[in-house]
Amino acid sequence: MFRPGSPLFAGPQNVEQGLPMTHQPDSASHRICVAPMMAWTDRHCRWFHRQLSARARLYTEMVTAAAICHGDTERLLRFDAVEHPVALQIGGADPDQLARAARIGRDFGYDEINLNVGCPSDRVRSGRFGACLMAEPALVAEGVAAMCEAVDIPVTVKCRIAIDDQDGEASLDRFVGAVAGAGCGTVIVHARKAWLEGLSPDDNRTVPPLDHGRVHRLKRDWPDLTVILNGGVATLDEGQAHLAHVDGVMLGRAAYRTPWLLSGIDQRIFGNDAGPLSRLDVVDRLVGYAGREVARGTRLNHITRHIFGLFAGEPGARLWRRYLSENANSDGAGPQVLREARAMMEAIGERALAGSRAA
Repeated sequence: MFRPGSPLFAGPQNVEQGLPMTHQPDSASHRICVAPMMAWTDRHCRWFHRQLSARARLYTEMVTAAAICHGDTERLLRFDAVEHPVALQIGGADPDQLARAARIGRDFGYDEINLNVGCPSDRVRSGRFGACLMAEPALVAEGVAAMCEAVDIPVTVKCRIAIDDQDGEASLDRFVGAVAGAGCGTVIVHARKAWLEGLSPDDNRTVPPLDHGRVHRLKRDWPDLTVILNGGVATLDEGQAHLAHVDGVMLGRAAYRTPWLLSGIDQRIFGNDAGPLSRLDVVDRLVGYAGREVARGTRLNHITRHIFGLFAGEPGARLWRRYLSENANSDGAGPQVLREARAMMEAIGERALAGSRAA
């Protein structure tokens, strides 16, 4: 059962003063977002990403409205208050159920409710949600309207350019017109079609050609709509280039596989004066987080699996990954594994620095 005021999980209470939360999300944080990714952006991943950027907007994995309404809600929705601003992504098609799930998400303290209209998997499709709903803009609009009426936080939609044989120009305009008319002020567009026939979900993330220009044109044609571009953005340089044409950029696999790129967001995109933590500083914070989580029954590898890429491109990166994979999976593994891995990386860094000075 959800416990308002819990010091571990965000919720509808201010944990220090016992007062109703009045957290106002920073709307500018949509400038850079980290995409919702199934099996990846769980609460441990989001906590880690928040150490790298205080300003990027984070998204949960997709959670079905039915699971939120009828399942173990606390297990599914709990998160640490440090994750703000954080959005809950919901999958579903029934307007009443979507409205109820949105209210539950709002009461847990999420800053935004996002409707998934982009996932191409067969399982999602069989439940009549995800990308297949792009063929039913009126139904999506009905769900958006129900959620907007149910909550006082932003309701947003994440979609594709089009599906299957749909025309990517006219069909996207019809879809966006429907959801905008229902009260959605922000759309996140994965700049690819989704082919529901003939391509696997993995192939749908890479095989359909990218059309960033289509998303740029959407913003041009809908100037009052907040338009966020997703798909194929691998660096902050690329993200900044797109920001000349759209309101925000959503990073996906690049943020997960090479997470250090998130450390440049606060200075480069938001103009913050303070520099990022070092990688070793981030590990120090992870040691404390892992200690708290392991004491509550979390297995260490549920945390460390998200941080394999922290030292990507740095001396010792392969040893970092190997040490964590070999030592964090055992029963009883705790924060000492991270301390040992940190000491190893610090020593490697010092040797590399000494070598460069000698050269």
